[in-house]
Amino acid sequence: MTPKNTLCLWYDGTALEAAEFYARTFPDSAVKAVHRAPADYPMGKAGDVLTVEFTVIGIPCLGLNGGPMFKHTEAFSFQVATDDQAETDRLWDAIVGHGGQASACGWCKDKWGLSWQITPRVLTDALANPDRALAKRVFEAMMGMGKIDIAGIEAARRG
Repeated sequence: MTPKNTLCLWYDGTALEAAEFYARTFPDSAVKAVHRAPADYPMGKAGDVLTVEFTVIGIPCLGLNGGPMFKHTEAFSFQVATDDQAETDRLWDAIVGHGGQASACGWCKDKWGLSWQITPRVLTDALANPDRALAKRVFEAMMGMGKIDIAGIEAARRG
């Protein structure tokens, strides 16, 4: 059954490669189906991969090989909640180490230009803490980080 809501992500001929990477990297992720063009079209030939149905952490997605006209921006990102430093490191390192790019405050970009926020739950919980002084310390610590360092966040929580 087709999901009611699906994210359509635009790629320049690399939708299958991206979907296979996400399926290997993130839990509850898989390539579901590959659909090939039934005829030649402006950006390709009959038989080329046109779309790929996949899930990323349970989110249904459709990768569309639409061509070079549109690029991903930071205006859209996947935010992935992590439980510990090992999971944070594994996901961050997989994205950045596979042709991606590190950024600030837990953000990174994969080799296809899609942005990811690898966000430990301890950070999210601390920023939502009603103790505004604690939240401020954590926020200031986070602002100096690329990949989030949970020990640094916990030290900021303690003051």
